[in-house]
Parts: sequence; C-alpha cells; structure tokens
Amino acid sequence: MAGAAYRVGETALLAVVEEAEPVVGRWRRRFDASASAGVPAHVTVLVPFLDSGRIDAGVVGELSAVIGAHRPFSVRFDGCGRFPDALYLAPTPEQPFRALTEAVVARWPEAPPYGGQFAEIVPHLTVAHGQQEQVFDEVEGELAGGLPVTAEVAAVGLFVSDGERWHQRGEFPLLG
Repeated sequence: MAGAAYRVGETALLAVVEEAEPVVGRWRRRFDASASAGVPAHVTVLVPFLDSGRIDAGVVGELSAVIGAHRPFSVRFDGCGRFPDALYLAPTPEQPFRALTEAVVARWPEAPPYGGQFAEIVPHLTVAHGQQEQVFDEVEGELAGGLPVTAEVAAVGLFVSDGERWHQRGEFPLLG
C-alpha cells in the first residue's frame, strides 16, 4: 500500500503486524507514505477492495464468513525482498496470506489485487517505497539486526481512506 495519493472511499483489507512496528516503524515513517497516512505495518490482503459506499451489512457478513473460514497462523519475517520500487520484509509462510487474497477475490472478482496491475500475488510488508537503491541497501542493513520478527495473524482489518488518511473501520477474525 505505497503511494501518496489516495481516493476518498478507497478501502483495503490488511493483516496488521503490530510485532513488526518496533523494527520497521521509523523506516516506514521516513520512506513509506502509507505510514504517515495512518496505515500500520501490515501485509496487504487486498487493495483496493470495494468502494466504501458498497460496504453494507451484507458485505460485512460475507467478509466475516470468507475471512473467518481461515485459521489464525504464525508468520516469521527473516529477511528482506525487493520490487523495483520497494523494499519489504518477506513473510514465511506466505501461502496463508495468498489464500486469504484468493478467497476474497473469488467472492469479489471485480476487486483484483492492486487493481490488476500485477499477475502474481507476492505477500510482503513494505518498509520503504520509491527510494534509490543505496537507501534500500542502508535500510536493509539496519533492519538485519532486528530480525527475525515473528507474529500471530488472527484477523484482517478493513481500512478506509478519507483521501488523506486511512482509518480502520472493521476487523474480521480468522476462526478456521
């Protein structure tokens, strides 16, 4: 969820990873615009999701069922990975995140991951975005001392943008 321009009413489904915040927080605040827009450390399940005007009690109930069908899981972040414009922590295992995304997209195919920009789903926790390689190198070197980070993923949050900031509007537990 990187980038500086957000649409009013845009929504996202995020697996918040509070345990990563002490390690990545200062870097995210500096190099990931979503952090200063109110988005905590997370692995994206789906962005964009449905426009907030479409999220009614029926959608909330279906989200509860789709997400609730998955079991809570443990995840470990041992190291970094990179996209051309981002540095991220790579989760192990990544399959539970992918399964959540696939399940939500199967129910709402009109909401493909990242608007259909990418063919492959690559679960990740963005630390820095839109920086030069040397910045990524420096951040990655600093992160190494704080890894691994382990976390329990037990819920997916629904976040809504007001155009400048993101606000959590719901949480869906993984009940399995």
